[in-house]
Amino acid sequence: MEKVYVVYWTQSGNTQAMAEAVGKGVEAAGKEAQVVSVSDISADVLKDAAGFALGCPAMGAEELEESEMEPFVAEVEAFASGKTIGLFGSYGWGDGEWMRTWASRMQNAGATVAGGEGVIANEAPDAEALAACEELGKKLAAL
Repeated sequence: MEKVYVVYWTQSGNTQAMAEAVGKGVEAAGKEAQVVSVSDISADVLKDAAGFALGCPAMGAEELEESEMEPFVAEVEAFASGKTIGLFGSYGWGDGEWMRTWASRMQNAGATVAGGEGVIANEAPDAEALAACEELGKKLAAL
C-alpha cells in the first residue's frame, strides 16, 4: 500500500490533532498514512512522493517554527517542483498570514498546494477544521 507522509511540528498539540485528522482522511481514501513529527524524519524521504502534507503553527510574527520546521521546509523547496503539498496549522493571533506566505513559497518552488490554500484553525481545531484536514488527506491519497 502506498504511503502518504504527514509531517508536522507542534507545540501545544493543536497541529498534531490536525495532522492526525489528515492521516485519518488518507486512510479513509485507502492509503497508508505516515503521521510523523518533523524531528523524526528526513526531508529526503519525501523526494519520491507525488504528494505529502506539512503542518506547522504560526510562530512569532506569523512565521514557521525556526529550529526544526523552517530548515525542513527549506530542504523541501529544493525538490518541491511538480509535487502536490497539503499545508495545515493552527494560530492564536493574526489572520493566517503565515499560511498564505507558506503557500506562496511552495507555489514559487513549483509545487501545487492541495486545495489552493492551507487549512488553518484558530487555536484548537474545531469540527470544521478537522473535517477540512480529513478532506486534505483524501485529496493527497487520490494522487
